[in-house]
Amino acid sequence: MNQNRVGHDGNSSRIDGNGTDGSIGGSNIGGTSRLQHYGQPQSCRTRDVRAQQQVRTHIGSVVKQPPHSEPADLVRRALDFKTQGTQCYKDKKYREAIGKYHRALLEMKGLCRVFGDPDASCKSPSSTLATISKTPLTDEQKGAMENAELECYNSLAACLLQMELVNYERVKEYCLKVLRKEGENFKALYRSGVAYYHLGDFQKALHYLKESHKQQPSDTNVIRYIQLTEMKIRRSAQREKEAL
Repeated sequence: MNQNRVGHDGNSSRIDGNGTDGSIGGSNIGGTSRLQHYGQPQSCRTRDVRAQQQVRTHIGSVVKQPPHSEPADLVRRALDFKTQGTQCYKDKKYREAIGKYHRALLEMKGLCRVFGDPDASCKSPSSTLATISKTPLTDEQKGAMENAELECYNSLAACLLQMELVNYERVKEYCLKVLRKEGENFKALYRSGVAYYHLGDFQKALHYLKESHKQQPSDTNVIRYIQLTEMKIRRSAQREKEAL
């Protein structure tokens, strides 16, 4: 999802080469340079080329290897992206918010990979959180990461529900990830019910909606969706009865 946009949050820099073609002004100097070069024995030229290649390889390896991020830096970046996503959501910039929440989750998965879990990007949040719990972070940092991950998935579901074309399958997926860790999370229960309702699975929708109703009995949105779902179930039962 919008990975290109996500990947360009920071200011990118471009390095322009100035005079990197190695040309030197002046015909006499140029001619002298060529005579000196071609006048070298073949074996010397070969050794020079190999030496230059080794230097380039060494320099390239140094440039390409980024320094390892400290765990505290990854934690800070993850929380910063989550905070930015929350602000975008408040500003009704839902697509931008989705990008920020995904960046926060990527930072958390990066934290897992730093501590020897290279498959963290493919795992469920419960597995990722289990890895985080084994990292040498403070208890406060671990708690912040666990809460932040669940909040990101909950917020991603909220953002998707605000889109013109809602991906209810994805909403359900995000909510169930939260419920696997917090089975009584009201927002995840309610949004799961809404997603199942629009996906046409009214029995599951009613289950999650009633569970959310236990958490907040006076919530009007929950009550309305329960009524709509029960109506759908009654109509379906009536059609089946008439078909017999």
